[in-house]
Amino acid sequence: MKLTIKYFLITTFFFLWNAMIAKDIKISSLGELANYASKSGNVISMAPGTYHFKDYISEEAMKAKHDNKQFYFMKFNGNNNIFKLEGVEIIVDTKLREALDPPIHTNEFVLSGGNNTLEGLQIKYIGNGTSSGGAAFEVSGEGNVLRNLTLYVKGSSPYGYGDLFGKGRDYVIRHEKHSGLLVTGSNTKLYGCKLYMRSFGHGFFIQNNAENIYFEDCYVEGEVRETDEILAETSGPAYDVNFKTWTKNREEKYVVTPGYMKSLVEDGFRTYGNIKNIHFKNCTAKNTRAGFELRTNGGVRLENCTTIGTERAYWIGDDAVVKNCKGDANYGPLMFVEGSNVEVDLTVIPAESDRLVHALVTIQGSNNKILLKSENGKKREKNLPILVGYTHPEHGEAMSPYSEGETSNLNLRNETGMPIEIGAKVSHSTIETNGEIIENRSGSTEVKKIEN
Repeated sequence: MKLTIKYFLITTFFFLWNAMIAKDIKISSLGELANYASKSGNVISMAPGTYHFKDYISEEAMKAKHDNKQFYFMKFNGNNNIFKLEGVEIIVDTKLREALDPPIHTNEFVLSGGNNTLEGLQIKYIGNGTSSGGAAFEVSGEGNVLRNLTLYVKGSSPYGYGDLFGKGRDYVIRHEKHSGLLVTGSNTKLYGCKLYMRSFGHGFFIQNNAENIYFEDCYVEGEVRETDEILAETSGPAYDVNFKTWTKNREEKYVVTPGYMKSLVEDGFRTYGNIKNIHFKNCTAKNTRAGFELRTNGGVRLENCTTIGTERAYWIGDDAVVKNCKGDANYGPLMFVEGSNVEVDLTVIPAESDRLVHALVTIQGSNNKILLKSENGKKREKNLPILVGYTHPEHGEAMSPYSEGETSNLNLRNETGMPIEIGAKVSHSTIETNGEIIENRSGSTEVKKIEN
């Protein structure tokens, strides 16, 4: 805590000092933006308008960048700058990504300097070009602030199946991904940033043990598709592999199963590794695979966040705090709890569909305190069980079966009216519920009825 306060005071001092001595620069081209992106101590205001990236760098120039091992589109490596880019739209033809042909996981617009503020930029990808992974935008420097950045992301292959056929090293069909916004620099703050994902890849994601990351009023949106529609294909990549999946379904078969809804993108908000002190406030994920998959054990806090139409809404690890958040179970479970010492206050939005969903929530771990409520007290029409003492399905895949997991000292209050199933590995727990207990195989769990 002392180090965090010290860092805040130091960065605030440098920001105020920089504001007093900074030069006001007016620009009106991508070439000028790239030039000042590598300088420090300036306030750069760019004329509003639409700028085509291919007019700045051609496909041939991208091939030259590849030969020089400059595997990025534009790098903001200066420090202590303010970029005022309201009304600026950069159009990027995805063929430029193919021409650059970077190594896998190479990112395109990179903010690598420190203590910069970037306001209002919009980047829109067009076309159907692909390359081997990477994110549209990366914040790798420390102490940076993004305000009202908007990304429209395209450029993965194949697009239209989500992760049905695998990801990473495990796949039936190999993906070339294109993700949204990666944060690897500590003390990054994002306000009002929006991602519209039309590409298989993550929306916002955090890696490299970055710490002290703050999101407020951020939004990410993907697309969804019924598995029945995928199975109706008579040609294409899925048809060519006889619809073989990388995870087994509930019938122990590795095949696409009708009746489900798949997101065509990866997770809306995602952490990798031991990410410490990450805070989300008023953020929303819509039609993504997971809304908030935050399985780090470094301290996560979500406040007033929302999920809509996700395959699974919230997935949390140790010490997470979920306060006044909500989501639906329209296409998949509302929450997977796999950690310990979590505090959850979560509301179920009573949206329903004809898609198959097998659980409202799964809970494992120890010393967890969980409150589940219904929005405006309105109960869902279709019952979805709350599975206490159960793990998430393999890879989180809705078509896959659940297993049982050790659960102890749970304090669960269920005000949703949904039924509860208590597994055999649950011990020394207390459950208050206004829904029925459909099964109780725990020998040491106290169940109390909430009177309506």
